Amino acid sequence: MPLTFDEELRYSRHLILPGMGLAGQERLKKARVLLVGAGGLGSPVALYLAAAGVGTLGIADDDVVDVSNLQRQVLHRTEDVGRSKVASAVDALQARNPLLQLQPLPTRISSENALEIITGYDIVVDGTDNFPTRYLLNDACALQGKPLVFGSIFRFEGQATVFDARRGPCYRCIFPQPPPPGSVPTCAEGGVLGVLPGLLGMIQATETMKLLLQIGDPLIGRLLLVDALDMRFREIAISKDPACPLCGDSPTLTKLIDYQGFCGLGPRTAEETEWEISAEALRACLPSVRLIDVREEWELDEHPALPGARHIPYASFSRRMAELDSADELVLYCSAGIRSWHAVGLLRNAGFTRARSLHGGLAAYKPVREE
Repeated sequence: MPLTFDEELRYSRHLILPGMGLAGQERLKKARVLLVGAGGLGSPVALYLAAAGVGTLGIADDDVVDVSNLQRQVLHRTEDVGRSKVASAVDALQARNPLLQLQPLPTRISSENALEIITGYDIVVDGTDNFPTRYLLNDACALQGKPLVFGSIFRFEGQATVFDARRGPCYRCIFPQPPPPGSVPTCAEGGVLGVLPGLLGMIQATETMKLLLQIGDPLIGRLLLVDALDMRFREIAISKDPACPLCGDSPTLTKLIDYQGFCGLGPRTAEETEWEISAEALRACLPSVRLIDVREEWELDEHPALPGARHIPYASFSRRMAELDSADELVLYCSAGIRSWHAVGLLRNAGFTRARSLHGGLAAYKPVREE
């Protein structure tokens, strides 16, 4: 696929790089990369791969742009709020480089479609922020023998590596089991420094280009840890686990599974749907209910507890729930309603039939101001 005159002009700074030249740029032109997630990590990855001349870029995301995204998701603009993230990304990338081929996939990657979608690409870049999709992409890429460029962020820290089960460990080699549901706060609950996904996303874009160009030393078998506050980079050696059920010596995982169930996030039963209370209903019940704040100590510094609430952090909740009275009507809350819901599950199993969780957490609860 020879370069056109316009492409030679646009990528001229690449063409004079030692070890790259025309052959390297032509390799990028025929490359096919799938980016899963057009958010914080996906934004810089997409922008830089598009600008660099990666010929075909698939973008998968089923979300829409929210105003809270704009602090870090630099693909999107204020006027894109409410639009599909994929549609917004396509417009931004076409404006950046009209010479590439974009394949919009406004859908959620699932066990039903992952293998079919991934088949058409050389490399997959993980720009997601949840454990079920991380395990799903890892398993799908390992089963198809494709490299997965991984990144994750939280507050002021991030991680990056390349998982390639043919040459090194996979995600399951390091994290055989997901953390308990609700034990790891999301970015919506714990926050994230706006520039951090830009930093990690550029590392992911760099690793992707190195793999496509077959140059340098990719982060296979190495986990890069980034501390943005101290601006320190540390590296941890990671090895393939011979007992890994996916890529070990005797693999037992040979097909995709139910990843929501694997991560403890399966569909709720009819009884479990009754464990929650809306913000409106809670306001109507106050002050007759007892409020329990299950957030961590540092979260209280950023957003104080509701008036009258008792603080029992989720991390120690199973040990301290005996301090509560099962006869009381309890409403538990956290930042987004995930940890409190699981804490209510512990209480319900212990006979606390009047315990409920605030649906949506503090993010959904806005106290009525007194005139």
